[in-house]
Amino acid sequence: MSAPAPSPLAIVDAEPLPRQEEVLTDAALAFVAELHRRFTPRRDELLARRAERRAEIARTSTLDFLPETAAIRADDSWKVAPAPAALNDRRVEITGPTDRKMTINALNSGAKVWLADFEDASAPTWENVVLGQLNLIAAYTRDIDFTDPGSGKSYALRPDEELATVVMRPRGWHLNERHLVDAEGRQVPGALVDFGLYFFHNAQRLLDLGKGPYFYLPKTESHLEARLWNDVFVFAQDYVGVPRGTIRATVLIETITAAYEMEEILYELRDHASGLNAGRWDYLFSIVKNFRDGGPRFVLPDRNAVTMTAPFMRAYTELLVRTCHKRGAHAIGGMAAFIPSRRDAEVNKVAFEKVRADKDREANDGFDGSWVAHPDLVPIAMESFDRVLGDKPNQKDRLREDVHVTAADLIAVDSLEAKPTYAGLVNAVQVGIRYIEAWLRGLGAVAIFNLMEDAATAEISRSQIWQWINAGVVFENGDRATPELARRVAAEELAGIREEIGEEAFAAGHWQEAHDLLLRVSLDEDYADFLTLPAYEQLKG
Repeated sequence: MSAPAPSPLAIVDAEPLPRQEEVLTDAALAFVAELHRRFTPRRDELLARRAERRAEIARTSTLDFLPETAAIRADDSWKVAPAPAALNDRRVEITGPTDRKMTINALNSGAKVWLADFEDASAPTWENVVLGQLNLIAAYTRDIDFTDPGSGKSYALRPDEELATVVMRPRGWHLNERHLVDAEGRQVPGALVDFGLYFFHNAQRLLDLGKGPYFYLPKTESHLEARLWNDVFVFAQDYVGVPRGTIRATVLIETITAAYEMEEILYELRDHASGLNAGRWDYLFSIVKNFRDGGPRFVLPDRNAVTMTAPFMRAYTELLVRTCHKRGAHAIGGMAAFIPSRRDAEVNKVAFEKVRADKDREANDGFDGSWVAHPDLVPIAMESFDRVLGDKPNQKDRLREDVHVTAADLIAVDSLEAKPTYAGLVNAVQVGIRYIEAWLRGLGAVAIFNLMEDAATAEISRSQIWQWINAGVVFENGDRATPELARRVAAEELAGIREEIGEEAFAAGHWQEAHDLLLRVSLDEDYADFLTLPAYEQLKG
């Protein structure tokens, strides 16, 4: 028997991991290499197009629905493919990274769907990238368990029929995987690594289980990026020999530009589309990023003051529901990020009421499901949607033809009465430093002040600091937002953390690095497109 052909991709600067050979097979890497060869040049063109569009927004301070795609929007005849049975009822979805414990807990949570996250809830260390894939394979073969080394508690999967359906989220188009390079030394896009390894190993296995390879697509900025994903899907299905249309994708509408192209995004993916999701922090981050030259009318108040009932956020969510239902797709609502306290019942009571009100609003507005970050929130969200849906799997029959949203409605940020506050600046610094420090240790989903935070949190935190400084915001206490004020607040926070956790724990962490990186991306004159790009350069592993 001849030796297997050498892999067309090289693994560089990575320590060997246990059982990595089960994921990084020659056949799987050959598939990823072919995805890279065919699609990375188009990815590069689309990233360049993002920069061109950003420059146009800087010049005009406005956005509109695309005139060149008006015919697609006006054509009432097209719909997305019908939902497969495993994705027809999505009333509660739980999100989280793909470590062993989370994999078991999320599948067992009682939610209908688990968003298995290789993106914002996962710091892309090589260990997280490869072992996360291994954990999903092990879950589908029921070869996974976990014993907590601290408590000794054991975790195992419930029967198959009780497990959540997995929808996997790969990294966004902008991130590369530095540990996987081609013959010319070019890094493979992280999106193609995550998608390719998962699809290659699990597509047929999932079909055999009565489900399929389902994906969430993050950070999409245009219908042309959705078209690229659709072409990836067509090629991938042909390559491994599964029917076209096996893949289903839900697109996160978490950029302001995508909000103007929702119908076109569904149209490009129509044979593979499952729905759209309404994000929050990334959406606000995108508004700041794109309209940072737009003057005072685009200055956002504290992030917690921008609720989903803000007029411009309500325009976005209602347009999303109408668009999805018009085209036969699921509309999935936003995140309930609260982490229940084991010590403070009163904190839980107040928070649970807020979660319930939020989920009631989404269900009543026509959403077909919604996200939670913690298993304890599953019953609360389930109750809200059960009350509206009853025995129906979704409410796609509610067409919301009463909704009329103009282009201006989506960017009416100045409709908010709330203003930035000094406490908001302090919170942005606190959360930014604490999240980045954990990310640099390889943790992407982090509980901070009773909220589950991910990379989108750090993005909106540093974006608000940057925006307030560049807009010369004066807070209610008379302080003006300046680099000096941000540095002072950051220094106080760093000193407070050192006192809170002790010298030994402080020295063992990445606190100074996190502090410095937050200030760098918050104070640099040139606004970094993504915090995770400079952060990835500092990520070990």
